[in-house]
Amino acid sequence: MGKHLNATERRQARVRRAIRAAANGRPRLSVFRSSKQIYAQIIDDKAGRTLVSASTLEKEMREKLRTGATVEAAAAVGKLIAERAVKAGVKDVVFDRGRYIYHGRVKALAEAAREGGLNF
Repeated sequence: MGKHLNATERRQARVRRAIRAAANGRPRLSVFRSSKQIYAQIIDDKAGRTLVSASTLEKEMREKLRTGATVEAAAAVGKLIAERAVKAGVKDVVFDRGRYIYHGRVKALAEAAREGGLNF
């Protein structure tokens, strides 16, 4: 019997399938956005491990930001993930927006990561 997926799960699977086809061995910059926070991690799918991560829940981010649910907070996370990735030796990634549309906080995180030195 097949899996019964709701619309968001189908969208996420469709995006992830397209990303894996286009990755060419590059790690994946995955974004998760909740109503109060935003998280990003760079994942090596071949090895099955997270290379670097950043979120608005980290102590330095909580001290600097008023809330984790703003475009400014997403941009700060994007800069932080790019900085950590470059330090870890990762420059080229493929962007995984998950089930979210490329708008608002997701877009701000992506643009800040590009400015920080990531290529995607």
